[in-house]
This record gives sequence, C-alpha cells and structure tokens, in this order.
Amino acid sequence: MPAPATGSAPAPVNPRSRVLVASLIGTTIEFYDFYIYATAAVLAFPQLFFPSSDPTTALLSSFAVFGAAMVARPIGAVVFGHLGDRLGRKKTLVVSLLTMGIATFLIGVLPTYAQAGWVATALLVLMRLAQGFALGGEWSGAALVATENAPRGKRALYGTFPQLGAPLGFIIGNGLFLGMGALLPSAAGADPSQPSEAFVSWGWRVPFLFSAVMVAIGLWVRSRLVESAVFARTRESGGVRRLPLATVVRSHGKQLVLGTFIMLATYVLFYLMTTFSLSYGRAAKDAAVPGLGYGYTTFVLMMIFGVLFFAAFTLVSGPLADRYGRRATLIWITAAIVVFGLVWVPLIELGTLGVVLWLVLGFTLMGMTFGPMGALLPELFPTSVRYTGSGISYNVSSILGAAVAPFIAVALWETGDGSPWLVGVYLSAMAVLTLIALLLGKETKDVSLDDREAVADEPARAPAGSPAP
Repeated sequence: MPAPATGSAPAPVNPRSRVLVASLIGTTIEFYDFYIYATAAVLAFPQLFFPSSDPTTALLSSFAVFGAAMVARPIGAVVFGHLGDRLGRKKTLVVSLLTMGIATFLIGVLPTYAQAGWVATALLVLMRLAQGFALGGEWSGAALVATENAPRGKRALYGTFPQLGAPLGFIIGNGLFLGMGALLPSAAGADPSQPSEAFVSWGWRVPFLFSAVMVAIGLWVRSRLVESAVFARTRESGGVRRLPLATVVRSHGKQLVLGTFIMLATYVLFYLMTTFSLSYGRAAKDAAVPGLGYGYTTFVLMMIFGVLFFAAFTLVSGPLADRYGRRATLIWITAAIVVFGLVWVPLIELGTLGVVLWLVLGFTLMGMTFGPMGALLPELFPTSVRYTGSGISYNVSSILGAAVAPFIAVALWETGDGSPWLVGVYLSAMAVLTLIALLLGKETKDVSLDDREAVADEPARAPAGSPAP
C-alpha cells in the first residue's frame, strides 16, 4: 500500500487579474458615490432637502451632510479594521461594499423635504452616515488586497489600482449626470447652468439607483477572492491581535499621526479640484460671490478632460515610487503642490486656456500624490494591525482635509470677493504640513509586508490546535 503523502497542497492564490479588479471595483464605487453626491449637493439637494431663502446657506447645509459622512469614516475604519485584522480581508470587504451599496441605492428613493419635511433630511443624513461608515473600511481593505498580493518590487504599481477608482468614479458618475442633463435639458431661455425641473424632480435619482449594478459586479468579484498569503501566515502563526485598535494606538501611534498628515495635502487637493471647482466654475460672473460663469455641461467636460490626466499620472506614479521610493517621490510632488496653490489666480486669469491648464495641472498632481498612497500607508503598519492602522490614518485625514475643505474654501472664496487666491494659499499651507510629515517619516519601499512578529505588550491569539498558554 502506498504511503500517504506527507506534503500539503499549495495554498490557493489570487490571479493577478482578480486582485486588480477586486481592489479597483470597490474604490471606483466609493468615489462614484462621492462624485454623485457632490454633484447632487450642488445641483439639486439644496432645494430638495435644505430649503432656504439664502442659496449660500442651503449650499453649505448640503455640504454639511457631505461632511457628516467624513466624520463617520474613522468610526468605520475602526470597526472594519477590527474585522479585517481579526477575520480577514475578504469577508470584511464584502460586508463594507454591501453596506455602501444599500445606502447609496436608498438615497435614490428618498422622499424630499416637500414630501416628508425634516424626516427626509434626517434620512439623507442617516444614509450619508451609513455610506461614510462603510467607506471607512473600503479603501484600506482594497489597498491591502492589492499590496499584499503584489509581486516583489511592484507593490506601489499594484497599489495604484485602488487609487484608479477615483478618476474612474469621476468619469462614470459625472458622465451619468451629463447624460441625464442632456436627456432632461433646461427649458428654452432658462439658465443652461441650472438643472431642469424634470432633473430636479427625478433625474438626479438615476445615478444613485445605477450604483446597484456596480455593487453587484463588485460583490461577485470579491466573493471569489481567497485570503492573502501574508494574512494567512500571520493567522496561522498566532499573530492576530485580540484588539487591533489598542495595539496600533499603543505601539504605532507615530505611524498613525504621520500617515494622517502625509494624506492631508492629497485630500485637500482632491476636494478642491472636484467639489469646490464645480461650484466656482459654475457661479455667474455677476453673482454676489462671482465665479467663472461656465455652464454646467461645459465645465464638467473640462473637468473630465483634466481627470484623464489624473488617471494617467496615477499609473505613472506607481513605477516611479517603486524605483525611487515612496517618500522621495512624494516630497517632490508635495513641493509642487505648494507652488501650484500659489499660482491659481495667474493661471485662471489667462481665460479658458488658463482654466483648462489649472484643471490639468491640479489633476496631474492629484494622480502623482494619490497613486503612491496605496502602498505607503499599508507599509507603515505590521500585518496584524495593517487594516486598522492604514484605515484610521486615511480616514482621520478625511476629516482634516476633506470634511472641512468645502466650508473653508467657500469662506475663503467669499473673503476674496470671488477670487480664489486665498483658497490656493490654503492648499499650499496644507501641503507644507504634509511635506513636514514626509520629512519626519522614513522610506517604506523595502519594508516587508510578510511579518509575523508578536507585539510584546499584548498576547497574540494562539494558532489553532496549539496548547493554551
């Protein structure tokens, strides 16, 4: 009788295509949700959910709900980070995507203030909080799927695929809104920059309902993933932490703070080039707070052109960060962001060509700074707390750089009597803070993700089948 085999079958691995699609699809939906809410917050939500005699007050109220989701994101980062570091990346990503998809779809069927009064506004706030909570665990999980499954020397390149969700989500979300605007144009003689009655009545709902299709695709792809070998080995060796949050705060507090401020300029630039620029570009030149005076369709097409550079340079940044290092690459890019914030007005004063150049430069820098983050933040933390640590850094930065950015930008825009020069200075100041964090940090390019080191001041879970201590 032949002897039984002593070796075990090799652990299943994720095909490269599945890793890249699974990491890309969730962040695409994440940013798609952001863009469609940000667009609806400008075009429809002020009058549908926040009626006010002062248009600026209604717009700020709409942005306040946008900011509420950012506040919920760190809470989601803690909860989903705990699940991801305890149970694994795959299960956590499926739950976060499902939660996000349900919340987005429900926004598309909400009653308006005219139909349900304050209840409608409260429900919108609740759905935005649910979105923010789910998104708190989405990015870090997607980044870990990409980087923990990346070949040697290509971690930053693989890490750019979750980041590509930002430009793809922009194109899909704004493309749908442009399509709805074309199908439901403003009445003859009306302001072309303002949405039609049909769009405000029901057209804005279509992009939110369409998200169900994207979520279904994402769930199908992610359900076929297997756990990364890096996390599987950590679990088998007993390296899973009982309380990842306590461990990361106690033993990796410096990395949390550095990661938060390293992301700061990226977040501020992102929300200024998308949310603020749309408001500034569409505002009439003779308004109380004047803007550029472009029609909605014209300006969004200009933005989409800029976003193409965002996508291209996100991919370019990966090989650069793999070759020269994340820290070195980001120091130069952040310095360029400081300069960019100081030349807003000279660029915009060149007319349409200058406005396009402003958008192209802004989105190019966005791609260059955003791309390496998919590798850098996970590399700051060991496997046992990587989901929690990278998620908290990423999402706390969303409060400092994203939740408050629309309010600060609008206030500075008004203070400048319609000139955005103070908004540009604000961007430069935030980039200086990021530059300081980068200079205080260390290079992570050669850090191994396959660590199974136990944390001395907290007992790890023993491997299955081993005797209790």
